[in-house]
Amino acid sequence: MDDVVLRGPLIADGTGAPAYQADVGIKDGVISSIGNGVSATRSIDADGLVLAPGFIDMHSHSDLRVLAEPDHLAKVSQGVTTEVLGQDGLSYAPVNDEVLATLRGQLAGWNDDPPGFDWNWRSVGEYLDRLDRGIAVNAAYLVPQGTLRMLVVGWDDRRPTESEMDTMRSVLSRSLTEGAMGMSSGLTYTPGMYADTSELVQLCEVVGQHNGFYSPHHRSYGAGALEAYAEMVDVSKRSGCALHLAHATMNFPVNKGKAPELLALLDDAMANGADISLDTYPYLPGATYLSALLPSWATEGGPERALARLSDVDTRERIRAEIEETGSDGCHGVPVDWDSIEINGVRNERNAHLVGSSVLQSAARLGRAPGDLYFDVLVDERMGTSCLMHVGHEENVQAIMKHPAHTGGSDGLLVGDRPHPRAWGTFPRYFARYVRELGVLSLEECVEHLTGRAAQRLRLTDRGLVREGYAADLVLFDPATIADTATFDEPRQQAAGIPYVFCNGVTVIDDGTATGSLPGHSLRSRP
Repeated sequence: MDDVVLRGPLIADGTGAPAYQADVGIKDGVISSIGNGVSATRSIDADGLVLAPGFIDMHSHSDLRVLAEPDHLAKVSQGVTTEVLGQDGLSYAPVNDEVLATLRGQLAGWNDDPPGFDWNWRSVGEYLDRLDRGIAVNAAYLVPQGTLRMLVVGWDDRRPTESEMDTMRSVLSRSLTEGAMGMSSGLTYTPGMYADTSELVQLCEVVGQHNGFYSPHHRSYGAGALEAYAEMVDVSKRSGCALHLAHATMNFPVNKGKAPELLALLDDAMANGADISLDTYPYLPGATYLSALLPSWATEGGPERALARLSDVDTRERIRAEIEETGSDGCHGVPVDWDSIEINGVRNERNAHLVGSSVLQSAARLGRAPGDLYFDVLVDERMGTSCLMHVGHEENVQAIMKHPAHTGGSDGLLVGDRPHPRAWGTFPRYFARYVRELGVLSLEECVEHLTGRAAQRLRLTDRGLVREGYAADLVLFDPATIADTATFDEPRQQAAGIPYVFCNGVTVIDDGTATGSLPGHSLRSRP
């Protein structure tokens, strides 16, 4: 007898094949049977609901929150059962004490720095062991190239010595052996952006030898975006490493309507044998920490040296001119439009009045120049501030999500006063807006993008499909009512129309309510 039987759902199995109706049994954490006449201890009436594999968030920033708040309602409530952590080249392993202390401050705008938190790991293996203590979802990890560089080279804008390069490759190899699925980069973030193409190729050779993949946030999503994508394709070709493009889109006014050019670049590479996939989120604004707009030279040497530069009048003026007039590399080579930069999270209560307004709006209200306000906030907040960037284009979003290499990723930050609603709404929004409302994808196509395709990239041979013997990572949703309810004003809102979610066969959402169960664990690379 099975533990649970789901009676009569419409099964979208993750392959893209037409949905079909059948009972599904769950026993001992796996899908034990598909077909009618299944008996079980518990029966759930799923008539009128769609059963899909649990959604796989290919680009997540839950590295700390999944440990600090392991029930993880933001993700389980939208049907996510697996997340990929360690993104954008910056995360918390592998580290030493000094690097960890720096990252805790640098990434506070992404993940907070919770008081009393137990930082009891330093290596990737130890971090994965920490996840295995109990979390609500499964989690895979990418070695963050910026953190790796910080650990071995430091914060200097220079090429690594031969010895340092050997050390980075060795630490990377060990981290992959310990279970990391690949490597990420954040090539608009320091110090990862200091790596040239040759350095990335040498690191990706190691990733390829471990049958992993490279997931870069490349050097520009604005001016020079196509050239930045082409560099990543070149790194993949030269290293023999599979490529997964993080939050792959074309943003800022200079790229309006240019998604077909990106897709042509990728199609040509894949036609010539390249192994490429990508992820996107179904929203127009992006999100990052506010200091990311700074030019890379202004943050060389680490946060303390950056704060010193921001406090120097002449240096501040040089930075302002680069951000506002020529476009810094941190701002993707595009002169900043302060009205498109919205502060959405601060650490100090005295700055709470800035949240929800653009830098331009707040500056006008306070009778100040926007650049001066920006600098003063960074200094006062010690650069621990987050922001939204309203720079996306709907036609680009739709064109890219239809591509056969596309998967879904929330890129969601879970902290701050008003985090981007994608942290709570990405996966239901795909079905509400782009399946039901606009018809950009069929239901079966959308499920495949968010499950089976992602599992293929992660080389998960027992997840991502509704198939007997596969792990029972499953979501039941109502195709007529599934919807994101999270908004920019009220971002922490549970999705509608998702009554049941199972992770490893355990119910984490039961009749719309979180159970508090923690059945998830790390998903480690396989030799």
